[in-house]
Amino acid sequence: MAEHCAVLEEDNLEGELYSDLDEGQEDGLDFGDDLELNQFDGLPYSSRYYKLLKERKTLSVWKARCEFMDTLVKNQLVIVSGSVKTGKSSQIPQWCAEFCLSLQYQHGGVVCSQIHRQRAVDLALRVADEMDVNIGHEVGYSIPLETCCSSDTVLRYCTDDVLLREMMSDPLLERYGVVVIDQAHERTASTDVLLGLLRNVLLQRPELRAAVLTASRRPDRLLAHFSSGGGTAVPLIRLEHPFPAEVVFSSSAHRDYFYSALRLVLEIHRTKEKGDIIVFLASAQEIDCAYDILRKEGASLSVELGELVPLALCPAQGGGVPILGEEQGRSRRVFLTSSQGEDMFWAVDTVNFIIDTGVENKYVYNPRIRANSVVVRSISRSQAEVRRELMSSTGKCFCLYSEETQLPSDTPPQLLESNITPTVLFLKRMEIAGLGHCNFIDRPDPEGLMQALEELDYLAALDDDGNLSEIGIIMSEFPLDPQMAKALLAACEFDCVSEVVTIAAMLTAPSCFLEPPVGMRQEAAQCHMKFQHPEGDHFTLINIYNGYKQSQREPYFSLEKWCQDYFLSYPALQVADAIRAELTDILRRIELPISEPAFGTKTNTLNIKRALLAGYFMQIARDVDGSGNYFMLTHKHVAQVHHLSSYGSRAHKLGLPEWVLFHEYTLSENNCIRTISQISPEVFLQMAPQYFFYNLPTSESKDMLQHILDHDGPAHRKEKKQRTQTLSSEPHQDCQASQSYERCVLQ
Repeated sequence: MAEHCAVLEEDNLEGELYSDLDEGQEDGLDFGDDLELNQFDGLPYSSRYYKLLKERKTLSVWKARCEFMDTLVKNQLVIVSGSVKTGKSSQIPQWCAEFCLSLQYQHGGVVCSQIHRQRAVDLALRVADEMDVNIGHEVGYSIPLETCCSSDTVLRYCTDDVLLREMMSDPLLERYGVVVIDQAHERTASTDVLLGLLRNVLLQRPELRAAVLTASRRPDRLLAHFSSGGGTAVPLIRLEHPFPAEVVFSSSAHRDYFYSALRLVLEIHRTKEKGDIIVFLASAQEIDCAYDILRKEGASLSVELGELVPLALCPAQGGGVPILGEEQGRSRRVFLTSSQGEDMFWAVDTVNFIIDTGVENKYVYNPRIRANSVVVRSISRSQAEVRRELMSSTGKCFCLYSEETQLPSDTPPQLLESNITPTVLFLKRMEIAGLGHCNFIDRPDPEGLMQALEELDYLAALDDDGNLSEIGIIMSEFPLDPQMAKALLAACEFDCVSEVVTIAAMLTAPSCFLEPPVGMRQEAAQCHMKFQHPEGDHFTLINIYNGYKQSQREPYFSLEKWCQDYFLSYPALQVADAIRAELTDILRRIELPISEPAFGTKTNTLNIKRALLAGYFMQIARDVDGSGNYFMLTHKHVAQVHHLSSYGSRAHKLGLPEWVLFHEYTLSENNCIRTISQISPEVFLQMAPQYFFYNLPTSESKDMLQHILDHDGPAHRKEKKQRTQTLSSEPHQDCQASQSYERCVLQ
C-alpha cells in the first residue's frame, strides 16, 4: 500500500510539496525562485493554494489518502463510507484527477455525480480553488440548463440525471478514467440506475475505475450489490468522524413537533450560546411557515440577544448554503431544511445545534391510479446519524423523539416509490446503445414496471416486440416525462410547436405562482386573473410566459418588479425560459419542424388540445354533477379542482367545464387535480388509442363516450387510423397480457 502511494508522489503529484508545507511554510512567505508548478495547468502555485492545503490536511479523509490511492491502483471499484463533514466529496475527486494525471489521461478524466445542482456547483467552485485552477477550465460542472466546462476539463461535477443523459450517447463512459458516484445513500432513482449500469460498464471497460461515496455507516446493500456474481469482495474504506455527537432525546414523541422545534430554537437563542442552528422539518410547507414565524418572533426579541436570522433551504428547489460560514457579528443563523438537506452543509463549520423532528413528508406514487400521495413517516437510522454528525465538537443534537423509537434502518429507494415510466424509457434507450442489463440494487415493483410498460405502449413508444419504436427513440431525446414528450411530438404534426413547447417548459419548471400571505390572497387572485384564459390552465401558462417575455423586451423595465407585482416567481420563469430554449435547440438538432406562433386563433386552440391529448389522454376527468366533482375515467376516483387553477377561482361565476384534461393528480391535497383545460369528448376519442379506450373501466362516462363513438360512424375511425399511422411507423394492436409480461425483462 505504501509503495503505491509513494509512486504517485514521485510522479510530482504534490509529494515534495507536502513535506515542505509540514516544515512550516506560512501564507504570504516568499518562496523565492524555486516555485512548485501546478501539474494541472503548469503555473506556479499561489499562496492561497498552500493555505487551503493546510485546511485540507485537517480533514479526516486526509488520513485515508494513501490507502485510497493504493486501493484505486489495485482495484476497479472502491466504496468510501464517511459523514458529510469528512471532506470526501471534495478531496476524493481531486485524488482521482491525480490518478488520471499519473496515467497521462490515457483513459480520460474524472466525473463526480451529485444529486443537487447547487451542491455540484458549490463543490466545483471549492475544488477549483483548492486545486489552484480556473473554474470552467481544469475543473468544471454540468447541471441541467447550465454547463461550465471546456476541452481542458479533467474533473467535472455534474448531477446524476445529467450523467445518465450523457450515457445515451456515451454508454460506456469512455470520456472518463474514473467515475465517482457521490451521495449513494440518498438512493435517488437516477443514482440507483447509475449504480445498476455501472457494474456492466466496469465489466466492459477493465481500465475504468469507480469510487462510490456514501454517508451510511453500514453500506451493506452497496457491498452486496457490487460483490455479487462470484467476484472478489469490494474494498471498503471507512472514514472516522472527528466529533462525537452529544445527543439529547425527548422523553416522549412530540405530536406537535413543529412548534416544539420552534420553541427550542428560541430557547437556545436566549441562552446566548454561540453557534448556528439547523432544524430538520418534514416538508417545504413547514419550512416556509417556520421561516415566517421565526422572522416575526426574532423581530420582537431583545437586542442584547443578537439577531436571529432564519434561512429557508429547500433541497428540491435548488439554492444552497454559503460555502464558507462567514461571521456575522452577533447574529445567529437558523437553517430550516428537510430530507436530503443533510449534504447541503458540507462546508458549514458554524453549526453548534441540530434540531431533528425525526419525520419527513414523502411523495409515494401509486401506479394503479397514476397519482402521488404525501406520506408522513419516520426518517431512517442512517439519516438520523448523518444529521448528528453535522455539528461542531461542542454541539448538541436535540431529537424530538424518544431513544426507544424504532427507526427503519435505511432510506427507502426512490425507484420503489416513484413513477418509473421515464426510467423505463431511458433503459429501453440504453438497450439500443448496448447496455441492456441494469443490475438494480432493489428491483422496481412489478406492478409499477407493468404500468410503465403499459403507458409507453399506449404512447406508441414501443413496438410489438417491446422495443423502442421510432417515436420512442425521439421521445427519449427530450428531458421531459414521456407524456409531455409525446405531446410535443404531436405538436409538430398539428403546427402548434411554439405554444406546446411553452407549456412543456412552464410545467417542467417549478410553479410560477407564488403562495401569498393570508392577508393578500384576494389581491394575488385578482392579479392572476389577468392572465386567465377561457380554455384552461395550459393556455393561462402561455399567457403568463408571453407576458413575461413582453416585459423582458421593455426598456428600463424590471422583470423582478413585474413578477412581484403579479405574485409570480421570477426564478421559476427564468428556469422556464431556459428550458424552453433547450427544448427548441433539441427540436432543431433532430430536425423537427417548429411552427410560427399562432396563439389565439380557433384553429391553434384546437390543435393545442389535440397535441396535449396525444400525450395526456390517460388523464381525463368529467364533472359528474356540475359542482366540480371530477370523475377520472382510468380509475374511478373523484377529485376537486386545485385552488390555484383558473377554474377554481372563477367556478362560481362561469361554471366548470364538463370534460377536462388534467396534468397532475395528488391524493393528499384534498384529492386535487391541477393544471386543467377544457376538452370535448369528440376530440378525446379522436386522439386516444382505441385499445386504451376499450380498456377503460365501465362507467357512465365511458357509456357516454361509447354513444358518441357509435354515432360518429366509420368516418371518424378512418381518420383516426390515418392519424395513428402518421404518428407511428407501425400500428399498435390490442395489448395482450402475455405480451406485456414479456416486456418486463428489464434485468
